[in-house]
Amino acid sequence: MIIRFVKNWSLPLGILTGVLLYAMFHFVPWMGPLKPAAMAVSDFTVPVLLFMMLFFTFCKIEPGDMKIRKWHVWLCVIQVVSCLAVAVPLHFFPDFAYASLAEGAMVCLVCPTATAAAVITGKLGGNEPSLTTYTIISNMVAAVVIPAIFPLVEDHTGMSFFLQFAVILKKVFPLLIFPLITAMILRRFFPRLHAGVVKYCGNIAFYLWTLSLVMVIGQALRSLVSSGLPGHVKWMLAAVGLVACVAQFAAGKAIGGHYGDRISAGQGLGQKNTVFAIWVSVTYLSPVVAIAPSSYILWQNLINSWQLWRKRERDNRPCGS
Repeated sequence: MIIRFVKNWSLPLGILTGVLLYAMFHFVPWMGPLKPAAMAVSDFTVPVLLFMMLFFTFCKIEPGDMKIRKWHVWLCVIQVVSCLAVAVPLHFFPDFAYASLAEGAMVCLVCPTATAAAVITGKLGGNEPSLTTYTIISNMVAAVVIPAIFPLVEDHTGMSFFLQFAVILKKVFPLLIFPLITAMILRRFFPRLHAGVVKYCGNIAFYLWTLSLVMVIGQALRSLVSSGLPGHVKWMLAAVGLVACVAQFAAGKAIGGHYGDRISAGQGLGQKNTVFAIWVSVTYLSPVVAIAPSSYILWQNLINSWQLWRKRERDNRPCGS
C-alpha cells in the first residue's frame, strides 16, 4: 500500500521533500553549518544516481529489440539543430539581455530522453522497445553535443574551447555512455548476475529517480533564491520550459505520425531527463538557467498525466459509444 502510494505520488512527494529540505537548511539556524557538507554530498550523489538509473534501465534492454528507425534519425536532427540554433547566436551576441532564457531553452532542447519515458510509452500503447532504443541514441548524441556546444555559450575565462570541451566531455560522456557499456559487459560476460539485476533490481531506477528529484529540487531552489533575478525573469524562464515542452511533444508526435509510431516519438522528444538537465545547467552554465529545466519537470508530468487520463477514459469507454 505504501509502495503504491509512493509510486502514484512520486512527483509531488519528491518536490515537497526537496522544498522542505531546502527550507530547513535555509531557515533553521543550527543547520546552517551543515550547508557545505550537504552541498558536497548532493554534488557527488546526483551524478552517481544518474549513472545507476541509466544502468538499471539499459540492463533490461534486449539487443534483438534494438532497431534504428527513421523517426529516430529525425528526432536526433531536431535535438542537434535546435540546440545549435540557440547556441550560435548566443556565441556571437554574448551580451544579449535575456541570454539566460535562451540558455534555458537550449538545455531543454538538447537534454536526452528520460529513462522513464519507455514506461509511459508502454502505458500509452506505444512501442516501448523502439523508444528505449531511441533513449540510448539520444544519450549518445547529448554526450557529444553538450561538450561541443556549451563552451560556445558559457565562456570560462582562461580556458580555450578545446580545454572546456575536454573538461565537460570528461564528466558528461562517462555519465551517459558508461552505463550502457557496463550493462552490455554484464549481459555478455556475467549472464547470471545480469539476470539477477533484471529480476531483483528492475524497479530500483524509479526509486533512484525519486531520490535524485529531491536533491535537484533543492539545488534548483537554492539557485532560484540566490539568483537575484527580477521576478518576471524567473516566470519567463518557467514559460520557456513550458514552450519547449509543448513544442517538443507536438513535434515528436507529428514526426512519429508519419512513421506509424506517434506515441513513441512524442515521448522520445518530449519527455526529458530533467534531473540531468538541472545538473548540467548548474554545473556548466549558470544556476539561474536551471529554472527552465526545473519547470520542465512540472510541464512534462502534467502532459503525461493528461495523456494517461485520456488513455484510461478511452479504454473504459463502452464499445460502440
